[in-house]
Amino acid sequence: MKLLVNNIATLAGIDGGGVLKKSGAEMAQFDAIDQAWMLVEDGIITEFDTEKDRPAPAEVDSVVDAHGGMVLPCWCDSHTHIVYAGSREREFVDKINGLSYAEIARRGGGILNSADRLHELPEQQLYEQAMERVREVISKGTGAIEIKSGYGLNTQDELKMLRVIARIQESTPLRVVSTFLGAHAVSRAYVGRQSEYVDLIVDEMLPAVAAEGLANYVDVFCDQGFFTPEETARILEAGAKYGMRGKIHGQELAPSGGVEVAVRHRALSVDHLESMTDEDIALLRDTDTIPTALPGTSFFLNMPFAPARKMIAAGLPMAIASDYNPGSTPSGDMKFVVSLACIKMRLQPAEAFNAATINGAAAMGLSGEYGSIAPGKVANFFITRPISSIDFIPYAYTTPIIDRVFLVGQEQ
Repeated sequence: MKLLVNNIATLAGIDGGGVLKKSGAEMAQFDAIDQAWMLVEDGIITEFDTEKDRPAPAEVDSVVDAHGGMVLPCWCDSHTHIVYAGSREREFVDKINGLSYAEIARRGGGILNSADRLHELPEQQLYEQAMERVREVISKGTGAIEIKSGYGLNTQDELKMLRVIARIQESTPLRVVSTFLGAHAVSRAYVGRQSEYVDLIVDEMLPAVAAEGLANYVDVFCDQGFFTPEETARILEAGAKYGMRGKIHGQELAPSGGVEVAVRHRALSVDHLESMTDEDIALLRDTDTIPTALPGTSFFLNMPFAPARKMIAAGLPMAIASDYNPGSTPSGDMKFVVSLACIKMRLQPAEAFNAATINGAAAMGLSGEYGSIAPGKVANFFITRPISSIDFIPYAYTTPIIDRVFLVGQEQ
């Protein structure tokens, strides 16, 4: 099945293939051509060029007219928690009244609140709620996404979450990566017995997850008040035995060793980084660990933003992601995340686009197939309404600009 997209004002995020991530100064290059067309065959991008060399409509099976809009690769959101039960707007009000993230957690809110709700919700309803969010993020241009567990905090509920993630992968064209995050917090049943909870993760949860083949990665919340670097290392080592590479929540609340343990254990990414230090940035140089900033979290919680300019100046391949979750970032709008990266983290639009596409794909291990417009890559792209320039996308931070979304070459 051949699909021709023509009348494209600007085809952006292009490369010739083989680009797996962009680092440092390379992030300022978000290549584009004007007055373009793109050819897709059986869900794969095969070629693109300027309109003067466009294939004849008779040579293809279907033609999509972009009507002078722009075409960009779909967002690759490498950090979400969209399988959850209900919402937590009461805590939103608590934050307005001055309570901190840590104070809410100590009062039994936060992650433990979501775990209580998830325990009570049947799996089918959990799936239906998650699918509403999946449809939402697709409509906003997301084409690849990582979904973490971590609101179960016992073996059966963690498996329930991961089975829902597997169903999402099977029932939608969205590319889904699954991450086991049993070490998101210590469950209520193990309060005061954190080392025993780590034993449960290592000796029971991980083997059960591996037996059903439910996770691509293993994650740990390595931060002040959560899991120590030593506990994190133990969990990462146990996950590696089952073929699950690490991904770390680190340096959100304090400089607590998350980057160091991530680098030491070759984690694919280390995410949050609101409390990142210059020493952390130095540790990440010349490693395969991708620093991933979550600007929506900083915005919603009134926290510092990750030091993006320092990371890029150090030559790092920074990614950005939404952190869509019920407590600290109830939004999966990657266009807004790109705007925040520009407005609050001082990224140039091209840098933010690369952070949200090719580098986001790299932070999921998917950049060989996703994250740019390139021959051989999966045809996940969106068409904008006619807009004045690509910089208009982050500039007009609440203006809807997406006209049509295509995943694996099919309109959604």
